[in-house]
Amino acid sequence: MPDYFHRLAPFIQEYIYNEGWTELRPIQREACHVLFETDAHLLVAAGTASGKTEAAFLPILTLLHENPSKTVGAIYVGPIKALINDQCDRLTDLLRHQPDLPVWAWHGDIGQGVKKRLVKDPKGILQITPESLESLLINKHAELSRLFGDLRFVVIDEIHAFIGSDRGAQILCQLARLAKITGNQPRRIGLSATLGDYGLAEDWLRSGTKQSVITPQVASNKRTIHLALEHFYDSGIRIRAKGESRDEAFNPCYLHLFKQSLNRKCLIFANGRMETEAVITELRQIAQAKSAPDIYHVHHGSISAELREAAETAMRDTASPTVTAATVTFEMGIDLGKLDRVIQLEAPASVSSFLQRLGRSGRRGSPADMRFVCVEDKPDGSETLPQLLPWQLLQCIAIIQLYLEEKWIEPIAPQQYPFSLLYHQTMSTLAARGELSAPQLAQQILTLPPFQSISQDDFRELLRHLISIDHIQQTKENGLILGLEGEKLARNFKFYAIFPDNEEFAVWADGVEVGTIVVPPQVGDKLSLAGRTWEVLEVDQRRKTIQARISMGAATVSWRGSGGNIHTRLLQRMRQVLLEDKEYAYLQPGAKARLAEARQLAQKEGIDSRQIFSLEEGYACILPWLGSTEYRTLERFLRMPCREALGTKGVSGRSPYYFVVNLGKAKLEQLYWEIKSLGDRRLDPEELLTEDEAPKLQKYDEFVPPQLLRKAFLTDYLNLPQLAQNISHW
Repeated sequence: MPDYFHRLAPFIQEYIYNEGWTELRPIQREACHVLFETDAHLLVAAGTASGKTEAAFLPILTLLHENPSKTVGAIYVGPIKALINDQCDRLTDLLRHQPDLPVWAWHGDIGQGVKKRLVKDPKGILQITPESLESLLINKHAELSRLFGDLRFVVIDEIHAFIGSDRGAQILCQLARLAKITGNQPRRIGLSATLGDYGLAEDWLRSGTKQSVITPQVASNKRTIHLALEHFYDSGIRIRAKGESRDEAFNPCYLHLFKQSLNRKCLIFANGRMETEAVITELRQIAQAKSAPDIYHVHHGSISAELREAAETAMRDTASPTVTAATVTFEMGIDLGKLDRVIQLEAPASVSSFLQRLGRSGRRGSPADMRFVCVEDKPDGSETLPQLLPWQLLQCIAIIQLYLEEKWIEPIAPQQYPFSLLYHQTMSTLAARGELSAPQLAQQILTLPPFQSISQDDFRELLRHLISIDHIQQTKENGLILGLEGEKLARNFKFYAIFPDNEEFAVWADGVEVGTIVVPPQVGDKLSLAGRTWEVLEVDQRRKTIQARISMGAATVSWRGSGGNIHTRLLQRMRQVLLEDKEYAYLQPGAKARLAEARQLAQKEGIDSRQIFSLEEGYACILPWLGSTEYRTLERFLRMPCREALGTKGVSGRSPYYFVVNLGKAKLEQLYWEIKSLGDRRLDPEELLTEDEAPKLQKYDEFVPPQLLRKAFLTDYLNLPQLAQNISHW
């Protein structure tokens, strides 16, 4: 493999020399080979901090320098604004002496002046979110050929965050629509550090194009990983007792976190915004009690841009220790410099998420250092079997072991029937193009890559429904245009996003916006935001604003995050953790003791040989060891009307870990054979839904005909064959 250094543009060679690079990294050489020597798309699948961004842009910038584009030459699509800002700064530095290759950031926080300059003189590199790209397709439709007619490359970062989601399918629609308008098909480059199945990612990246995708196979350097997992019982709020030291009065979990992050550059990941706020509030209070400096920040989508940027700046400061609690906003590849440690509160939902978060540390030659902390409520003796199992601890261990033993990462499959997106792209196309006949509209929409499984009959049913609710109007010439209701929705800036938008209230204190929350509190409530506790002084429902002031103590209101889907393979490995006698070197004393307790309980209850257990007072527990989709399917099966003949009275549970069934007149053995026989039944999936049920799960499902929603739910959210196959092993 040639080195390719001398093939790069002179200004890039100079940049590499000034930065002190001794050579191009293997993935960068391979990317140069693909982009210089072939016309294929490129998938860069390499570990965190392996130089993926440079692998894409060093050859792209060279080619644009040698043969300048007449329009914008490359688009970079990023999942979050912070990542776009970060990449924009990096590329701007590289191109600071190349006025003909400007770098533009385009998203909701960018001023109109910048955007107008790009529209006036389109050239260089555009870095944009999917939502802002949707806005361009609608509002700049007449100018798209002038802006992108000579577009050569599209770089999609963190593609694992897009594959299988409506937002990722939206990008594929956007690229296909842009290609139809300009008559130009740019090459695509996908970047990711956490892909399990390269074939799925390659299929996704090439969607709607004729080129092949090349994924360079580069041997990854072995790296040292420091892992630790500790477990705590939550003792609740305590008042310092006479004779106790100050440390004994602190919550032991938060005191542990304080010590683990003390004097370090540390990133704490939580699975929801509520948890980020709680941990920073607690750490700040401990620091204050110990007269330690306030080095604590919060980073998530509900705090103001200024506070997010303050957290990012603090994390990049190499001179001072900083601790920031974040959700997925810091999971992406924002350059935070050299981190000393990453801490994960509870279990991430996937191996993929674990790897993303692990990769935030261990950069620039140092070992990756990640500490897990699991917390359970202290048992009071009233718990049943499923409540006595440490689910988060088991999930943490299973995630770590799946990666260490197998390098397994969750495969991601696209939805077959993304009807919410179908509605969105139909309305977007009419908003952009104006009147179209039904055949013209069908040709524009049904040829988009995500809609290959959607029939003309399905689309015809959607259009008839949209006409009936005045989202689309039929003209006298039988053309289709936006109706009055459709105009209201499609001309609102919130329309550009395919993910649900919540009605948010802006929280203000002393004339400064702190952030936003979804559920409005009452005057006098205390809420956590930006790592502090605020007392609510005033709530303005009309303006959606809250006036608050800094307060002491714990919050009294909060909001919850989403855990996401969990794969069956992960649940199976959790069961194995419970049943095997293997020791894991990374377990700390509390975690080791808790796992030993759980294994003793598993042996006592016979968890190795059965899935259904008797509980007191006529209840049974089912431990299915199934992922979210199969769990959801089994839940539907257990709630089918015909189950009434069995005599059960109700089903509850904690997805995807267990069910609790009110047996009623049913016997335990009856329940077992009823489930076990599922694979032998000729069950119509329609029987899993009630007669009028049409689950609305996506942003625009409320505008989709019920029969289409049923079809999508049965295909994309349930999996009867896979459930039957798993149950056959019971």
